[in-house]
Amino acid sequence: MNTASAAWRTLAILVVAVILPMTTWFSATAVLPQLTEYWALSSDMRTWMTNGVQLGFVVGALSLSLVSLPDIAPLRLLMAIAAALAGVANLGLLVAPSPEWAVGCRILTGVALAGVYPPALKLVATWFQRGRGLAMGALIGGLTFGSAVPHLLRALSQGVSWSYVVVGSSVLTFIGAIIFLLRAREGPYPFSRAVFDPRQIGRVLRNRGVALANLGYFGHMWELYAMWGWFLAFAGAGFGGGMLSASQLSLLVFAVIATGVLGCLLGGVLADRIGRTATTALMMITSGACALLIGLVFTGPFWLFVVVALIWGISVIGDSAQFSAMTTEVGDSDLVGTALAFQLGIGFALTMVSLTLVPIIADAVGWRWAFLVLVPGPLLGTAAMLVLRVLPESARIAQGRR
Repeated sequence: MNTASAAWRTLAILVVAVILPMTTWFSATAVLPQLTEYWALSSDMRTWMTNGVQLGFVVGALSLSLVSLPDIAPLRLLMAIAAALAGVANLGLLVAPSPEWAVGCRILTGVALAGVYPPALKLVATWFQRGRGLAMGALIGGLTFGSAVPHLLRALSQGVSWSYVVVGSSVLTFIGAIIFLLRAREGPYPFSRAVFDPRQIGRVLRNRGVALANLGYFGHMWELYAMWGWFLAFAGAGFGGGMLSASQLSLLVFAVIATGVLGCLLGGVLADRIGRTATTALMMITSGACALLIGLVFTGPFWLFVVVALIWGISVIGDSAQFSAMTTEVGDSDLVGTALAFQLGIGFALTMVSLTLVPIIADAVGWRWAFLVLVPGPLLGTAAMLVLRVLPESARIAQGRR
């Protein structure tokens, strides 16, 4: 088998393997109404059922970056062990004696997933020099679909215990761990190996191109997970009073998040053709506009609400992979895994702030305008991309297609 065929075949395997453990990310969010009733959750505890995974991921990703583990350990073993641990932590929801213990399980799930997502991005990059944007877009598309699956499981299991969603997502995660262990391997364009030295994070922080790619990613992340995490509550407030059943709302949210797969693929194609900075700026301008417009169609007409929501679902994630791709291109070769883990760790730390702010604003002014707080993120990210575009470092992006 030639290198190109092997690369695309490996990518397909990795996409499937990433989809499966990422189903644990929103497994609690998808059944939050049932968990709220089961544990009589307060507003703060409902927020932490989603934020707990974010916090765990931040701790895990920053810890990985500090010890440079993604640049030292065999990626196949790291991802397989991490996925298995995520499945076990997710199952902890079934035996948690209190909401506090459940949040602890969510945090541990996030810590484990930090050993899946950043290493997977690095592994894909070892298979592609040309077409890296599309390849990494496909991988993030897998993450996106995996994040949407719990909503589909919830829609298909109305009237059935929430525990089936939790068990189903954990079983899928264990299968993903097996695939990583047996089928994941590095490609013909490996990055240099690092040695353990906590001071190396300073090299990542001082790299101007990586810093701007990070800033773009941070603006993108300010918007992304708050939109994903609270869209069910947002849509329910607008159309859940009789127009849509709980099952239909879950299907709607699944569709909005899952259409992001198209955005990831579109973003990859555009980035490899017109450039990464141009593509990311275009996506963030579009998603920011949707964050502005979604409140205007909050009460209908329903078809227009769905159109804006689907465009938002496509654009809000369509640029994500390209920030990581840029980091692999402008960063130091021996610290690519460390740089990616740092980028993701800080990015997910920001999501905790926006995830917390959205329901606070909703309580104050109503859900209709709650998403306006997300608009500054894509604006800042767009500015960072336009600055990076004119710097000399941009010549290394996408083989000159900046």
